[in-house]
Amino acid sequence: MRLRNRVLKAATFEGVMPRGVVTQKLIDFHTVVARGGAALTTLAYCAVSMGGRVSRDTLVFDEDLIDDLTRLTDAVHAEGAAASAQLGHAGLVAQGQSKRYPSMAPSTRFSAPAMGRVKGATHLQLDEVVSEFERAAGVALRAGFDAIEVHLGHNYLLSSFMSPNLNKRKDDYGGSIENRARLPRRVLEAVRKVADGRVAVLAKFNMADGVDGGLWLDESLQFARLLEADGHLDALELTGGSSLLNGMYFFRGDVPMKEFAATQSRLVGLGLRAFGRRIFPDYPFEEAFFLPFARQFREALDMPLVLLGGINELATIESALGEGFEFVAMARALLREPDLVNKFESASSAAGLCVHCNKCLPTIYSGTRCVLVPQIEAAPAREASNSTRGT
Repeated sequence: MRLRNRVLKAATFEGVMPRGVVTQKLIDFHTVVARGGAALTTLAYCAVSMGGRVSRDTLVFDEDLIDDLTRLTDAVHAEGAAASAQLGHAGLVAQGQSKRYPSMAPSTRFSAPAMGRVKGATHLQLDEVVSEFERAAGVALRAGFDAIEVHLGHNYLLSSFMSPNLNKRKDDYGGSIENRARLPRRVLEAVRKVADGRVAVLAKFNMADGVDGGLWLDESLQFARLLEADGHLDALELTGGSSLLNGMYFFRGDVPMKEFAATQSRLVGLGLRAFGRRIFPDYPFEEAFFLPFARQFREALDMPLVLLGGINELATIESALGEGFEFVAMARALLREPDLVNKFESASSAAGLCVHCNKCLPTIYSGTRCVLVPQIEAAPAREASNSTRGT
């Protein structure tokens, strides 16, 4: 896959897919990012099954969506960018309102998002998960995506199998590094088989869970070496944190507790006001906050790596590329300024305007956006560009 530069738009749940429908707002979300100069934009969290959804408003990658998804990829390609689909299974992160299609976990335990216990998966269910990823990858291929990103982060199902805090199994899917890596490796092998050299395969990978007893560098580096040796990945996007237990670990900056509470029911809102600081701890924002961890992976691995986490400045991008990272991924900075990459290229700006207030986070329930940007309708897509800037 040839890209026009080395800046990727990281997956950001768009919040405009009511009941899992591809809407024009979703297409516009990615078209604007593509027009703004990013080399690749990532369609966020595409569930491989009904039970793998985060909520009822999650896209499920099945054949019925192919035509609508093709409209999205066509629009992105018309702006000269590539499109990636992030495939995942929610596991313990699935919300309680999705109980009609029960989720699963490595080991049976209570899940706050599910508002109850989630059962440990059987071997048969895990075989089905592998097949579901394989089928969803086929959907992405037929819909014109240029890349598939497998979600191995944030304590979603595949990530939770690698976490010693969440995986208490005593069988061949628990215990040792090799056993806890078994399901992610099976999934990546299946996705690579479908990709068959026609599209790139990436993984979003947890370096650390950010919770006591969770995955940390001593083990995550071993997992990464196994994945590299398997040869099923074209790149690894390095992240950390837990959507189940510590979401602020991969955001950093202010915690908009008032805004979070306002999006919830009265009871949940009261709970957030009372106990929210335990759920959303404070982490001061630092530019490129994952870089110290990511350097350990750059030292240990030969495969292409994507640096993620608080990248807002052109100097940070240039420095990361100079250290040997092949790509950088941006998220909140491009919510604030979808055209920031174009501004970097034209030298009209050297730093983004994002202030890391995180007030964008509660907007996932009404359409993810920066609250400082006036809401306007996206302009129609232009004709496809013949630009060949960069690689």
